Amino acid sequence: MKRVVRISVSPVKGFRLSHPEKVELGRDGVAENRRFFLVGADGQRLRSSLTPWPVLVRAEYDAELLRMRFPDGSEIEGDARGNGATIRSTAGTLHVDGRVVEGPWAAPLSRLAGHPVRLVRADRPADGMHAPVTLVSDGSLARLAEVAGRAHVDARRFRMLLEVAECEPHEEDTWEGGSFHVGEATIRVGGPVDRCAVTTRDPETGERDLDTLRLLKEYRGQRESDGAVLFGVYATVERPGVVRVGDRLTAA
Repeated sequence: MKRVVRISVSPVKGFRLSHPEKVELGRDGVAENRRFFLVGADGQRLRSSLTPWPVLVRAEYDAELLRMRFPDGSEIEGDARGNGATIRSTAGTLHVDGRVVEGPWAAPLSRLAGHPVRLVRADRPADGMHAPVTLVSDGSLARLAEVAGRAHVDARRFRMLLEVAECEPHEEDTWEGGSFHVGEATIRVGGPVDRCAVTTRDPETGERDLDTLRLLKEYRGQRESDGAVLFGVYATVERPGVVRVGDRLTAA
């Protein structure tokens, strides 16, 4: 019985993931998931694959109030409506427009980074993601762990929305084009997810500690068209609804 065993979200792209027991899945995914992103002095988005420190910061977002908790235990909160300068970031494969969120964020984030950092609210809720839904299976994680010579590989490395249990290795690859009920929602699985170097970092510390890209290349190969390294799949939302930990994933 395939079922959801973990849900992972973060209001700020690159921050430590939180794991709610349930989420409302809309056409654009989970509302306000990765709604915010960080930019440097040049106004370009700080890419997670090149920037390890954001995983040390936790965030919660509710009713326009954003709270951050830093590794030293300090906490700040404030109104997170974008009210500052307009930003257009073209870094990496995501092009995102937004507005700087003025408030108490810049100083502690800049201290942690060691250079100027600003918080930006994306104009559109889905701009901080490549797809509304991403999934990875326990079977695929177990297979990667076996290749890596480890007892376990933490799914948080891959920052997927849903982790699904009771699957064969890379079974999710075979679901492409299929529709599935999960909780109150229905999703349609698309293609595989192109992985980057953020997956090589420990999700607790941000330190590089596992060469996931090399391991995946060795036993899975690369996509012929562009050399991409693939792991997990994305999906679109056909019918919005609540998804809970423990919900079954069944063919529609």
